Amino acid sequence: MLRGEEGLHSVDPGGIEIFSSDLHSFRDALTAENRTLKRALTDPRIISGIGNAYSDEILHAAQLSPITLTKKLKPEEWERLFAATRDSLELWINRLRAETENSFPEKVTAFRKEMAVHGRYGQPCPRCGEKIQRIRYADNETNYCARCQTGGKLLADRSLSRLLQSDWPRTMDELEALKRR
Repeated sequence: MLRGEEGLHSVDPGGIEIFSSDLHSFRDALTAENRTLKRALTDPRIISGIGNAYSDEILHAAQLSPITLTKKLKPEEWERLFAATRDSLELWINRLRAETENSFPEKVTAFRKEMAVHGRYGQPCPRCGEKIQRIRYADNETNYCARCQTGGKLLADRSLSRLLQSDWPRTMDELEALKRR
């Protein structure tokens, strides 16, 4: 158990609070180390309160690839990412508050039918209609839309792409061609 604010601060990993930061501090926090956007967004030592599900939603809203390196972003991409981070978290905070109102949440889950990409592998993207793709790793997965976020390029699922090697499809068209065989 923790006692008081001091006890609470003792377990704080130190990430910035998105709603009390500005674009400059957001960019500085994410570029302190050169990481993929997905990894940087989900690290509580960098940004507080963004987990696997919300990072997928944020990156989809910003139309950015989860594997883009933080030090490779252009100024307009930083602006989109910052706005998408705030907007996505605000949307979900409001939805979850309205859902629970004054009661304790009964069903706590990261999978929500209203999400754009997270947990929606194989379902249509709400923006473009293309099927949502995923990358699996350890006990997590990254969900994304290849058309909206990666210019149509399929991201390699480490275990599956190693197995398929040169047969791994690189684009949505190659994947569809494989399905027709």
